[in-house]
Order: sequence, then structure tokens, then C-alpha cells
Amino acid sequence: MKPIGQVMQNALKDGVFPGGVLLASKKGRVVFLEAFGHARLTPERPMTIDTVFDLASLTKPLATSVAAMILIQEGKMDLDQTLGNTVRDFSDTDKKGLSVRQLLCHTSGLPDYQPYYERLLNLSPDDAKTSLRKLLVAEPLIHKPWEICLYSDLGFMILEWLIEEVAGEGLDSFIGKDLYEPLGLKNLFFNPIPQIKNRSYAATEDCPRRGKILEGEVHDDNAYAVGGVAGHAGLFGTTRAVYTLLQELLDTYLRKKNSAIFHPDTLQDFFKRQSDVGSWALGFDTPSRPDSSSGKYFSDKSVGHLGFTGTSFWMDLNKDLIVVLLTNRVHPRRDNEKIKLFRPILHDKIMEMMCK
Repeated sequence: MKPIGQVMQNALKDGVFPGGVLLASKKGRVVFLEAFGHARLTPERPMTIDTVFDLASLTKPLATSVAAMILIQEGKMDLDQTLGNTVRDFSDTDKKGLSVRQLLCHTSGLPDYQPYYERLLNLSPDDAKTSLRKLLVAEPLIHKPWEICLYSDLGFMILEWLIEEVAGEGLDSFIGKDLYEPLGLKNLFFNPIPQIKNRSYAATEDCPRRGKILEGEVHDDNAYAVGGVAGHAGLFGTTRAVYTLLQELLDTYLRKKNSAIFHPDTLQDFFKRQSDVGSWALGFDTPSRPDSSSGKYFSDKSVGHLGFTGTSFWMDLNKDLIVVLLTNRVHPRRDNEKIKLFRPILHDKIMEMMCK
């Protein structure tokens, strides 16, 4: 596996990221797990395989989407139930007919992003979340549902609200109690908890608004404004914890185990591309040809997701293979985008080594 490590070392030299942790598995066996570079540049601190990362948008598949899976399996939610029939605030809006399915696969017609945090300054997290939800209710659709596929943070902010209504508790509480705890995933969590605040966190941006280098504090501005728990961002975790959850999903999908939490039929639905207008399955992306971040060797039966802070995973359902890459590419500045070209190079090398 030396060539894989060399690709990561080259990335450090080329300034793709200050540090990262790479894990690759095949048929349920971890064949590569190694840390590279630095978790923080000043003062210098090395990356380790136990470093905790701000997972950014990996929150969408690894918290919000799996929460929806669980509620669907419990018969409390349906993929085609509408927003207006679930969250009363939307009943008289242009979004009342949006379905859980459309929100999960980014075909709702909502905008991709809004800097809501700019209007939430100086509010407490609870007041900010109330105000943000009023902004979501007022936000007009910019496309008809199913017209185009537009990746949307807003859709997952709304999904968090919907899950909260159905579950009767916050997303962090529900997913912690019903998924992370039963699987022993102590290293997947929202808002770093006191007993592990001294753990090693991967630093993210030197943030002028907050006047410091962010570390163990959510990078996403909208998630930060509402207290760190959101449907689109806010989850923290280690590489091994991300992998453990993904392996549970993959083993269940392949019917290699009887999961106490997931059902293979649910995963068949969630891992299936939903429309011809985009590459999205339900909360998970699929390879978009020819320029997928998964490279050229992952099969069309693969699912994955990227996170803004430099995080990603890809899971090949045919080859029973998982790659998790967690980096701090936004440290100390977010304008470093070299990772876009790097990801497919890395994935191609891994596939060449593991699938000869």
C-alpha cells in the first residue's frame, strides 16, 4: 500500500491540505488507515488516526439522512409525505407540497445557500434557530420541484425541522440515542462534549468574524449561529467512527448481517439515484461521469458525499469497498481548493491497488 501513502505525502508537499487521515476497506476489512501531516499548523500539532474532524456536510448523510431512514422504518415518516402536512408553518407556502424524497435528493427547487447567519448575529442559539426557521418558511422556491437538481443546504435545514417534529426531539438527541449509542459510536457527535474537549481536533479556518482559528467549534456559519446542531452541518467525528457507520450501512445493504437498526430494503431505496436531472440518491450522491470526485474506477453502484472542510467518503456497493478521507483543507484559509483535483487521483490509486 506504499503507493497510496505516497499520494498522500505528495498532497502535503503540494499544499492540498495541512493534514489528513485516510482509511480504505474491502469486504469489511480495513486495509489502510494512516494519518498524515498536521492537525494544526501554529502551534504545530501532528495529525493522528484519532483526530476529531468537523465533518461539515457529511452531517447530511451521516445524521440527517440516517435519521430519516430510522423514522421511515418505524412507520413514522414516509418518503412521499409532504412538508405542509408535517410542519404546520409551511402549510400556506409554496413549499407545502415538497416531499421528504425531494428534499433528500436535492430536487425541491430551493436555493443552494443563504447567509442567514448575517441576520442572526447577537441572538441566542434558541432565538437564532426560531428566526432561521422563519426565514426558511419565507424563502421562495427558485425552480419547480423535480425541474433541476440543485444541492441545497436549505433543504437539509428543513429536513432537520421535519425530523424534529416527527421524532418529538432534536436531531442530535434522536440520532445519538437511536443510532450512535447502540452502535457504540462515541466519536460521532454534535457540539464537542465536555469530557473530550481536550481531545485533538483538526483545526479549520482562521475565522476573522470569530477572531480565532476554529478548533472543536463548527466551521459552518449558519450551523454555528443556531448553536452547532443543524441538518446540513455540525457533526464531528473520527475517521474510524465514520467508517464504522458506513460499514454498518454497507453490510446491511449487502445482507451480510442483520442490523438491529437498518433494513436492507430501506437502504436499497436510499442508495438509488432518484431522477434523470441529477446524480443524487436519497441523502447520498452517486458518481457523476466523467468528473466524479470518486475517480474513474468506482462503479455506478457507488454512493458518497463531500464536506466543505475537506471531508469525504465513497462506498462501492458492488465491490464492497469503502474509502474515508478526512482532511483540514480549509486550515488556515478556505480558498485552498486543490482537493478538487486531488480526490479523483487518490481514489484511482486506491482502486488500482485494491482491485487488481
